[in-house]
Amino acid sequence: MPSDVVRVIYRKYDGSAHRDYPARRLTEDDLGVWLGVPAGTESVYHGRPSVEQIPFVLLVPHHGWWTGMFNPPPRTSEVYCDIATPAGWEGDDTVHLIDLDLDVVRRRATGVVELRDEDEFAEHRARFGYPDEVVAEAEAAARWLFRALGDGTEPFATSYRKWLALVV
Repeated sequence: MPSDVVRVIYRKYDGSAHRDYPARRLTEDDLGVWLGVPAGTESVYHGRPSVEQIPFVLLVPHHGWWTGMFNPPPRTSEVYCDIATPAGWEGDDTVHLIDLDLDVVRRRATGVVELRDEDEFAEHRARFGYPDEVVAEAEAAARWLFRALGDGTEPFATSYRKWLALVV
């Protein structure tokens, strides 16, 4: 039986710490593993202790080069997707991801979809030596997410709301 608590560990390509926090396993379906993070969850962000002020749900896809964070108000991003390497699971209770800098975000107020941090991606690509296949996968994931967040593709339209309701 899978653990109820999953430790989510994001690192940068050079191995440096990015984000680290516990999440509650909500369910697993054909899309991936849905994790809930309530407000007040202690976390680490860029190596510094932090506390999550706004709850969210994280979807870790089974085979995608991304993760999806689904947010309630007052967060201005309704959906925030990190481009990352496919999840590496350590048992049922720890998931490892490498953040590849690019983000695809849908704004709550306007529904506008944005591709963010292209400059950071280019900088880290050169500094850390991202292999061509990693670059191609990251860019393909960003293009797919940009379309999917804008055209009503699930789970980005409404299906995430039932999971978000469990942590709000």
